[in-house]
Amino acid sequence: MLLEVKGLTKHFGGIAAVKEACFQIKESEIFALIGPNGAGKTTVFNLITGMLKPDSGSVVFGGKNLTGLKPHRIAAAGLTRTFQNLQLFGGMTVLENVMAGAHLKGRAGFLKSLTTWPGTAREEKKIRQEALVLMQEVGLTGLEDLPAAALPFGRQRLLEIARALASEPRLVLLDEPAAGLNSAETKELASYLKRLREQGKTLLLVEHDMETVMEVADRILVLNFGEVIALGEPAEIQANPEVIKAYLGEVEQVA
Repeated sequence: MLLEVKGLTKHFGGIAAVKEACFQIKESEIFALIGPNGAGKTTVFNLITGMLKPDSGSVVFGGKNLTGLKPHRIAAAGLTRTFQNLQLFGGMTVLENVMAGAHLKGRAGFLKSLTTWPGTAREEKKIRQEALVLMQEVGLTGLEDLPAAALPFGRQRLLEIARALASEPRLVLLDEPAAGLNSAETKELASYLKRLREQGKTLLLVEHDMETVMEVADRILVLNFGEVIALGEPAEIQANPEVIKAYLGEVEQVA
């Protein structure tokens, strides 16, 4: 297993946001985490990526215990994420944003890339070419020199995904990547996520758009009030009575 989450628990002011969450993610699969608003999905993301420290439980990635490590150390281990609220470098160009992600894996590093460190020019050329390929894959070709903030919202979403992939992570966590996208953009996103899986990428997805989830996910874990209530393939989740009950008022999205 690439990722193993065991007994993950987090309280806020006496309220358990996540209770004893357990799941495993295989290599080269799209694993979706869903649940009603306030179910604890983003908290799980934050615990896995080191944004929060768990009260108990563990996060093991590639056989290494990441529990309690700082976010930059977890990213260096090969686990990156996007955010529900976009966190791009708005004043930098589209190309520079993608290259910034690639510097996480470069020997020179982001700060040294700004200097005349030996080998920097050679590495910069390689990173630039790789960034251009990624931009082509997500449909951003021709926008290299635009400020990231000037892109339409949907393109900014794709840019953030490209930046996360630029570091060549073993696992990418996508926090509501379809949020704010129109129907056409959402279909483009779903197609791209499936292509990433075909390329051997492993994705952990939090998403409210159930049509997208059911189309792209290999397996789905459902949270409700911080507890795991179901885990299985899309058809199993759609037919699960506990899931339907948890989504009362949103049944159309699940059914």
